[in-house]
Amino acid sequence: MRERAAGAKVAHLATVRPDGTPHVVPCCFVLDRDTIYSAIDAKSKSALKLQRLENLRRHSAAAVLVDHYDDDWAELWWVRADGSGRVIDHGEEHERAKSLLEGKYPQYRYVAIPGAVIAVAVERWRGWP
Repeated sequence: MRERAAGAKVAHLATVRPDGTPHVVPCCFVLDRDTIYSAIDAKSKSALKLQRLENLRRHSAAAVLVDHYDDDWAELWWVRADGSGRVIDHGEEHERAKSLLEGKYPQYRYVAIPGAVIAVAVERWRGWP
């Protein structure tokens, strides 16, 4: 499951809104041991103060879902990492996460990461098949 997740380019990050409802967004990410990092970058956002950040500051529950679709349904799979999320605004871990993301996504050489980094400490892996 970890190998499938680590190799994927896009995931979906789920957090909990203050009213208890789910909030899900697509994201770029990188897996580093048992932590998944995703950054708030400069592409197509109206602001850097995003709902996912506010959600994690209030409630740490988070899930990251990676899936693969194929017209050959024997090739379908999904992996979900459930854990505890937090927002990192600056510092050594923030810079390390940015470096790891730049290593996975060449686009980050041209798209700035001016915002926070989300770190999800994976507590449980689930998947199919």
